[in-house]
Amino acid sequence: MASVDGEKVVSNKQVILRDYVSGFPKESDMYVTTGTVKLKVPQGSNAILVKNLYLSCDPYMRGLMRPATSIKASYIAPFKPGSPITGHGVAKVLDSAHPNFKKGDLVWGMTGWEEYSLITETDFLFKIEHTDVPLSYYTGILGMPGMTAYAGFYEVCSPKKGEYVFISAASGAVGQLVGQFAKLLGCFVVGSAGSKEKVDLLKNKFGFDEAFNYKEEPDLDAALKRYFPEGIDIYFENVGGKTLDAVLLNMRIHGRIAACGMISQYNLDEPEGVKNLMDLVYKRVYMQGIAVFDYYHLYPKFLDTVLPYIKEEKIVYVEDITEGLESGPAALVGLFSGRNVGKQLVVVARE
Repeated sequence: MASVDGEKVVSNKQVILRDYVSGFPKESDMYVTTGTVKLKVPQGSNAILVKNLYLSCDPYMRGLMRPATSIKASYIAPFKPGSPITGHGVAKVLDSAHPNFKKGDLVWGMTGWEEYSLITETDFLFKIEHTDVPLSYYTGILGMPGMTAYAGFYEVCSPKKGEYVFISAASGAVGQLVGQFAKLLGCFVVGSAGSKEKVDLLKNKFGFDEAFNYKEEPDLDAALKRYFPEGIDIYFENVGGKTLDAVLLNMRIHGRIAACGMISQYNLDEPEGVKNLMDLVYKRVYMQGIAVFDYYHLYPKFLDTVLPYIKEEKIVYVEDITEGLESGPAALVGLFSGRNVGKQLVVVARE
């Protein structure tokens, strides 16, 4: 540890985006380098300096690896080639000039893929008050994916007991929670995933009524008719493409679709078209996109609901944990080939 102008300076390992990406992202689209950082917030700012503990790998990050368009710019700013990538994470405050955060606080929110980050945008940074659960949960069930599942299911889908619910990419960070919320409400729940291991997880660990491997179903429409002979009331959309097209044929009158993501489209230069949109009209189906930050005002209510479920073991959560910042690029890229089982996260430091 060195000192500059009487302030401690430490080395800071970082994951850098090499250049904008087309097609499937590769590990080589990122590289790890080591810079330095002062362990002090600059005078006159209201920033906080944090030590990053856990980093979240999320599918939306793929969209930030290409230049901004006017449409995407309203969502989240893209990464800058030559700079560290950013994402959700859990961190410990080392220094703060912000009135809401003090040294020693644990926080979750947007941070850099590096050992230490200077955070200047604190609007969506949350202080962690409950430490009797694993801290890593704040990258998942108690963080952005958890809020996404909660808001998408309860606020967008307006679910009722006994309804028929289908979830795609159902073993991922969000899908596994939506399915368990639906079961707790008394719905009939079916999920799709991309391997036998994930299908077994959905049925045996998360309590889904049924699950199937979409790779083994040449005709998705026929598969959905097999599992939902009465049709689908609620579809939680994580995949898009052919899955969405097949679902549209199987929605019930006044069904609801929460569009959370469309991972099948993220690496395509030209997105696939959807043919069956007229079914939204025929069946008066409500379909809405979700951006989680529209719902963060509900976070206290969300914690009041979900923390007891965790403690009473009414909800279980599966994490896929990768050790070390240098392993981060492989973990992130693995999302797009379905390598992860459950919520993918990277441990930078445990304390």
